[in-house]
Amino acid sequence: MGDWDQATLATIDHAGEIHLAAYRPDGTLRPATIVWHVVLDGAVFVRSVRGEEGAWYRAARRTGTGTVRVGSAHAEVTFTPDDTHDTAIDRAYHAKYGNGSPVRAITSAEATATTLRLDPR
Repeated sequence: MGDWDQATLATIDHAGEIHLAAYRPDGTLRPATIVWHVVLDGAVFVRSVRGEEGAWYRAARRTGTGTVRVGSAHAEVTFTPDDTHDTAIDRAYHAKYGNGSPVRAITSAEATATTLRLDPR
């Protein structure tokens, strides 16, 4: 796991949404998808609200690499499955986004099974 540049991590942390794009097997970049994210202990985590059926999630798992963009911040990333902090990630989603139905969806068992850590590369 690489370490984030602190300025980039702060920009990502303060953003409400980030733009993720996975690389295709041929090396081209798929169109970006807007996703909710949380930062926990210096790491960025995302989930697919559609579970394993989410197109961006399937693409990220297929190649394991992509990009994240928020505002002027941009980073190449590795998508790493990580289920070691699920309870803390759930709490972070609730703290950041509230308790409405979208948060209940992103903290559901189906979505939790898709937790990915974004590691800078």
